[in-house]
Amino acid sequence: MEKRLLAKAERKVSVVGLGAWQFGDGWAHVREHDVRAILDEAALAGVDFVDTADVYGDGRSERLIGRFLREFRASHDERPTVATKLGRRGAQELGTFTLDAFRAWTDRSRENLGMDTLDLVQLHTPPDAVFASDAVFDALDALVDEGRVKAYGVSVETCAQAMTALARPNVASVQIILNVFRRKPLEQVLPAARAAGVGVIARVPLASGLLSGKFRRDTVFAASDHRAYNRHGERFDVGETFSGVDYESGLAAADEFAALAPAGVTPAQLALRWVTQQDGVTTVIPGATSVAQARCNAAVGSMEPLSEETGELLRELYDRRIRAQVHHRW
Repeated sequence: MEKRLLAKAERKVSVVGLGAWQFGDGWAHVREHDVRAILDEAALAGVDFVDTADVYGDGRSERLIGRFLREFRASHDERPTVATKLGRRGAQELGTFTLDAFRAWTDRSRENLGMDTLDLVQLHTPPDAVFASDAVFDALDALVDEGRVKAYGVSVETCAQAMTALARPNVASVQIILNVFRRKPLEQVLPAARAAGVGVIARVPLASGLLSGKFRRDTVFAASDHRAYNRHGERFDVGETFSGVDYESGLAAADEFAALAPAGVTPAQLALRWVTQQDGVTTVIPGATSVAQARCNAAVGSMEPLSEETGELLRELYDRRIRAQVHHRW
């Protein structure tokens, strides 16, 4: 498994990490026993970066990861790096983002994860005003000074938010949607992050599963699944669901995408390998709801690079099928 430096957090992390939204008790319904099996398989395959949040299952994801970490430490010298998030436990307005609130939220995460000091805490896709606030970033600096967190970063919806955050000297990471169907971060965000020595955590790398090649027009998603209830942004930013791509046209584009996978490579692995090849990406965080998915995702960390020809075909597919829908929005 290739590792890359998350410089300001003073850690090297696996280029393929594990996203843990699905370990909350909501849309994916992953049983506790299966969560543990997925975490074990990922760690065995070299994955040592896990991304979660305090609101995933109201802390369930953090607690299950914390239980895994306690048992993992008993037989290993080093444990995986864990990134969590804060800011979604209150109203999405600037006044919510105070030092007192940050202390309370991080103390809760520390207890859930069983950590005295959190490895990396990220603002959880807050409103624009939060990124512009000196007081918010002063509060995050205070968390570091107080030993509650080792480092902090931001999770963003838009490239503009990312660029605002990158101007802050102590931001260690930017988490952003980046995949074959969401390429805008390549233009400014990744070059700026490289120049600033800031890590880039690529999320939603499979466009909510579209790029796995497994969905059809008659695929039924559970009512609790955001792919059913958020297709038009009913609950949160529509860009988080299928990367903002219309489902019907996305299926057609995904069929073309799957046909470009080299022999022996699944469409999901093709999607992940493309992300890891982008200059400036530190780690990509696909989710997994089964041991088999965790194993296949982790295998990307040692795959050969995609050819220039494949990369050009993927760019052409985006320009022809996807760009007009999403490029101007995020």
